[in-house]
Amino acid sequence: MFQSLEEREDKAGPIKGYRLMSDINITPFVDVMLVLLVIFMVTAPILMRGIKVNLPTASARPLSAPEKTIVVSVNSGRGIFINNYRVSPYDLTAKLRAIYKNRKDKIIFLKASSSLPYGFIINVMAAIKSAGIAKIGMVTANPRLNR
Repeated sequence: MFQSLEEREDKAGPIKGYRLMSDINITPFVDVMLVLLVIFMVTAPILMRGIKVNLPTASARPLSAPEKTIVVSVNSGRGIFINNYRVSPYDLTAKLRAIYKNRKDKIIFLKASSSLPYGFIINVMAAIKSAGIAKIGMVTANPRLNR
């Protein structure tokens, strides 16, 4: 009635000494996961790119930020950016007025390179103030985190 594995034959040919494998082969799974890991390792630094600014250091405690924070960045070449979009110094006030027209919280963060002259930063702050934004947070590097 029952045949042993050695005696049984299928259409493909005799099965001699082979048994049904019931284990899961995880090699393809591991291969796919390693490929995905490499992809994320390569793309993560690209996604986290922002405006390169040499920040001054300060030992003040960090401020809590609202959900949709607007950051004005000024790099060492005197380029002005609203979040990641370049703006001319002449259009800064008008663009900020348009952005903050219907916002309840008039808070903005200023991130400026430490190599810029003080007077230039004051002019940028004056442009921000003339847009009707009363609260300006200065972004600095934390010396404890930069060790």
